[in-house]
Amino acid sequence: MKPHAGSRRHLASSPFQPPATVTVATYELDERVTHDKYGMGRVVSVETDQAVVVDFGNNLQVRLMRPFAKLNKL
Repeated sequence: MKPHAGSRRHLASSPFQPPATVTVATYELDERVTHDKYGMGRVVSVETDQAVVVDFGNNLQVRLMRPFAKLNKL
């Protein structure tokens, strides 16, 4: 028996909806953001669309990984 090699394709005749595509926000250097836990901050580093480092003031810099669930642009 072969292992499952990928995701299944959606058939047009299926009564179920296809899986929703998730759009992940992209951030740029010096962009103002807000976080649910840390508050307002500024992006100080962008690491190839997978992580960002945000400066929240008071010597607090946090590296946040994708999909940036609690991070919003201002």
